[in-house]
Formats: sequence, structure tokens, C-alpha cells
Amino acid sequence: MQNLVYAAPVAGVLALVFAWSKARWVAQQDPGEANMVEIAGRIQEGALAFLRAEYRVLTIFVLIVGAILGVAYFGDPARGWQIAGAFVIGAASSAAAGWAGMKVATNANVRTTAAARLGLSPALNVAFSGGTVMGMTVVGLATLGLGVLYLVFTNVLGWDLTRTVNVITGFSMGASSIALFARVGGGIYTKAADVGADLVGKVESGLPEDDPRNPAVIADNVGDNVGDVAGMGADLFESFVGAIIGAMVLALGFSAVKDGVSVGPVIMPLVIAGAGIICSMVGTFFVRTKEGGNPQHALDAGAFGAAGVMAIATFGIAYYMWPEGGTTNTQGVTVTWMNVGWATVAGLAAGVAVGLITSYYTSMEKPPVDSIAEQSKTGTATNIIAGLGVGMQSTALPILVIAAGVVIAAEVAGLYGVAIAALGMLSTTGIQLAVDAYGPIADNAGGIAEMSGQAPQVRERTDKLDAVGNTTAAIGKGFAIGSAAMTALALFAAFAQTAGITGIDISKPLVMAGLFLGGMLPFLFSSMAMKAVGVAAMDMIEEVRRQFREIPGLLEGKAKPDTARCVKISTEASLKRMLAPGALAILTPVIVGFLMGAEALGGLLAGVTVSGVLMALFMSNAGGAWDNAKKSFEGGGYKMTDGSVHPKGSEAHNAAVVGDTVGDPFKDTAGPSLNILVKLMSVVALVLAPLIAV
Repeated sequence: MQNLVYAAPVAGVLALVFAWSKARWVAQQDPGEANMVEIAGRIQEGALAFLRAEYRVLTIFVLIVGAILGVAYFGDPARGWQIAGAFVIGAASSAAAGWAGMKVATNANVRTTAAARLGLSPALNVAFSGGTVMGMTVVGLATLGLGVLYLVFTNVLGWDLTRTVNVITGFSMGASSIALFARVGGGIYTKAADVGADLVGKVESGLPEDDPRNPAVIADNVGDNVGDVAGMGADLFESFVGAIIGAMVLALGFSAVKDGVSVGPVIMPLVIAGAGIICSMVGTFFVRTKEGGNPQHALDAGAFGAAGVMAIATFGIAYYMWPEGGTTNTQGVTVTWMNVGWATVAGLAAGVAVGLITSYYTSMEKPPVDSIAEQSKTGTATNIIAGLGVGMQSTALPILVIAAGVVIAAEVAGLYGVAIAALGMLSTTGIQLAVDAYGPIADNAGGIAEMSGQAPQVRERTDKLDAVGNTTAAIGKGFAIGSAAMTALALFAAFAQTAGITGIDISKPLVMAGLFLGGMLPFLFSSMAMKAVGVAAMDMIEEVRRQFREIPGLLEGKAKPDTARCVKISTEASLKRMLAPGALAILTPVIVGFLMGAEALGGLLAGVTVSGVLMALFMSNAGGAWDNAKKSFEGGGYKMTDGSVHPKGSEAHNAAVVGDTVGDPFKDTAGPSLNILVKLMSVVALVLAPLIAV
């Protein structure tokens, strides 16, 4: 049984080899004409320059926090200074995945444009292959890192299970720390550029999307990569790791584990993660479409197919690995292999359902998005009111689904079931992230087609890929938020078990205070992120206006814009303003834990989870709906219910552009960052638990 743990690092290596083969294949594709290569080179240079600058800042942070952890746990027999090493390895693995994914995504964008000259199917193949590299690199490095650490601590150092799992929690904290800064920093970067490009370029100057005369257009395309490739990759990396570790910690409470009868419940999360990688790799081969077909159907076939195979595989894994006759948990309830299988299926089903609901609320030609487009004809105010209403309404069904998933999983397998359900939702992260990373590659491909003056049918094909990419991005954000809720609950349960908390009584003043503080934090955090985008966007708007005013012939297309200046503005703003929200997330649980106690910290985690998940759903879905309401006017125009057609450039379209601009920091900065806030605070509390245990 113990040897089955080798499945995790082996699957991790296979994922990395698969990613390498896809990256090599993408690099061998035709990059197109010289002007296309030159534009793509500027996008890649800006993206990698941002990552280098961000990682320099984060290296200092990681070393400082690692040193604090090493000192805090030095000589502790339950953990030891090695937790600092696990923290650094987790942070480095997350950063490496972001770098690899970004590098290949910025290679794939121009090759997608070149492939679109041949047809829709070749372009989809290149874009999805680029996204696959991100997905497989994330799950590969996660399972390889966790598997190797487990084997080193148990087989080489001879540690017992409890100490091994406790130290590995540092890996999750390292991954979470990088994820928060990547999401917040990337979100500020991309939206500062996007707002400047849209308001001055589109609304004020009447330029089309991705027009080469717009000085902010390169920064906007760079932002798609730093926000939606590196940022989302880091987000799902830490969710994936957090779900695995949460389940491993809770498994320590089973009687079969405590009595030394079986290690199955502890190592099973690693084996499930490894199996998910294989299912994801198989799923990628089903992503195919014909000329004139719908790319969404191809992507759905791969993602849902992988989830279906994984559901079946989980029952087989549980049957083989679970102690015969079942084992009792800390509540004295016997859990069998069948219970564990159904808990995993509950998580998988909840993940698929949240994705489909998100798709409904954010897709074109669906009632929610159409209602926003319809109300755009009376101006900006009604567009924004409609978008806020759709966003608020969109929280109801996902929360019901998540709540049902939690209850079902807990009923059949206790708190361990909730953790396994979270892992079930994330088990096919490899292909889920591939589908999500495809979006910004397709978006960049459309920008390169416009800036390089490609034939109209090329832009038509890239726009078709991009429209699907907007939906996959929205689904990806919904999936990430749903998985964050389940993962946070698993980590919360692990914290309670480690800290010796049997229940949280909200009638106690300190616990209620913690609950209120937790409920407030997502609002404060979001305000910091939104204000950062607003301030940076003001600088970008002024710079774009200055260039249009001072560079002779720029608007006429007779001169080139200074795109490097706009890239610099976004980079400096994001690096400067990402630190405060990150510090808020890391320091708050430490302060509350030491000053108010473990139960108050439990209240804080409960408050931030409920408030954060609701806010994240609202903001991400409202932003996605505003975006596709704007896109509804592009192409042949939007036909209102009264029969009138409002084309691109009409007053209704301009109102929709403003609404989309309001939604940009909702869906790409504050919203996606909130799910990391929820998980990071739970991970910090878990690492802190032994120091404040009751």
C-alpha cells in the first residue's frame, strides 16, 4: 500500500513530459509574417519582464517568511524547521509553473493567428495546446513536489505520518502566498491597461478593438497573460495543493491511521491527484472541431469527458486503498470506500454544475447577458444597474450547489468527505486549466491579427475563438471560486482538528467579533484592489491622451505609439500596489490568532469564507456578463426586442463599453483574488494552529 504513493510523483513527471512535448510542438508551428512576430515579441517581452520584476519582490518575501517559520518551529518535535523548506519549495513550484505557462502562452498566441489563416480547427489546436502546457505544468509540479516531500520525510528521514503531513502544510502556504500576489498584481496590471485602452481608444477616439494606433494595446495584451495565464495558474495550483493537504491532515484522525493499521486514507489524496492527471491527459485528445463548428463543444467534450472518467476511477482507487470494513473518524462514524467514492462524485458534480451555471449567466445569447445589452439602449447607468443585478442574482444557484455538495459529502464521509469532495472537484485541474488558459491565447491571437492587418476572415476566426474564450474564462473563474469554497472548508476542518477545537460557539463575544471581522475583510480587500486599478488606470488614461495629443500623425496611422511607456506604467503600478492586500491576508489571521485565540480565529475564517465566496461570485459573474453584453454589439450589431438594430459604435454600444470597463476590475482583479484570500487565510491558520491550540 505504501508504495502506491509513488503514483503521485510518477504522474507529475508524466504531466511535465506531456507539457514539454506540447510546448515543443507549439514552438515548431509557423509564427507567421515578420510584423506578426515583431508584435508578439513585444507582448512576450513585456509579460516576462513583469514576471521577472514580480518574482524579485516575491523572492524577498518568501525568504523572510521562510526564516520566520524556521525560527518559530525550530526544535518543535511535531514540525521542525523543515516546514520553512516546504514553504520555499511550494512557492518556487508555483512560480515555476507560472513562468513556464506564460512563456508558452506568449509563443502560442502568434502561432494561433498564423494557424487561423488556414482555418478554425488548426487555430483551436494551437491555442488549446498552449493552454495545455499551463494546465499540465501546474498539476505536474504540484504532485511531484508533494510526492517527493512525502517520500523524503517518510522513507529517507524516517518520520511518522503526523509529522510528515504537518510539515507538508508549509508547501501549501508557499503556493498560496505566490498565488495571491500573482492574482492581485496581474489583475492590477491587466485592468489598468484595459481600462486605458478602452476608454480613450474606443470611447473617446472611436478606434476598434486592438487597433495598432492605441498606445495601451500592447500592455493590454500583456495583461491578458499575466492576469489570466500566470494568475489563474497560481490560483488553481494552490487550490489543488490545498485540497490534497486538507484531506491528508483530516485523514490523521481515522482510527486505522492512528492505530497504524493503514496509511491508505492519508496517501489516497495523492493517488487521486495522480489519476486526475492521467484523465486530464486523455481528455485533451477529445478537444477537436471541424471548420464552421463550435469550439465550445470541443472544449466541453474534453473537460466533461475527463471528469466522467475520473468519477469512475475514484471508486476503483477507494476500493483498493481504503481499510477493509471501513474505519472510524473522530466523530466515531464508520467511513467505507463507497462513502469516499460518493463524496468525490459529489465534488465533481458540484464543480461541473457551478461551471454550467456560470456559463449561463455570462454567455452571449442567454437571457442574463441579453438583459444587460437590452438596457444599454437607454444609457450607461441602466447598463451598470442591470449588470449589478445579474451579478447579485448569479450567486444564488452556485451557493445552493456548493452547500448541497458540502452536506452530501459530509453526510457520507464526514469532514474527510468534504476534503475529498474538494479534491474531486479539482482532480481534473490539468484540463480545466488548459481550457481556461486557452482564452487569453485566443484573445492575444485576435489582437495580433488586428495589429498586423490580417485578412477579415482571420480576425473572424480568432474572434470566434475569443468569444468562446470569454465564456471559458468565466467558467474557469466560477470553477475556481467553487473549488475555493470547498478547499477552504477542508482546510478549516483541518485547522479545527489540529488546534483542538471541537466546535465554535458564536454566542461567545470573541467568536462573534472574529465572525464580523472575517465578513468585513473581503470588502476591505476588494476596495484595495479596485482602488489600485482606478489609480493606475488614471495614469494610463492620461498617458494615452498625451500620446494622441503630442505625437503628430498617430491617430491617422502615420506614426507609431510609445507602447513601452504604457507597459512601464502598468508594471510599476501593479508591483507597488499588490503588497498591501497581500499583507492584509497573511497578517490578519496571525494577529487574531495570537490576540483573540483559536476559537476567534475560527470565527474569522467562517466569516471570510462566506462573505468572500459570495463577493467573488458576484464580482466575477457581473464582470463576465458586462463583457459579453459589450461583445453582443460587435459583428452585425445587437437586435433589441423592439426590432431595432444597434451596431458597433452606436450609443448603446458605447454604454456597454463603459459597463464592461466597470466590470473589468470586478472579474479580473478583485473577484478572482478573493478566492485566494479565503484559502490563504485558512492555510495560514492551519500552519499557525499548533502555536495557539486550546
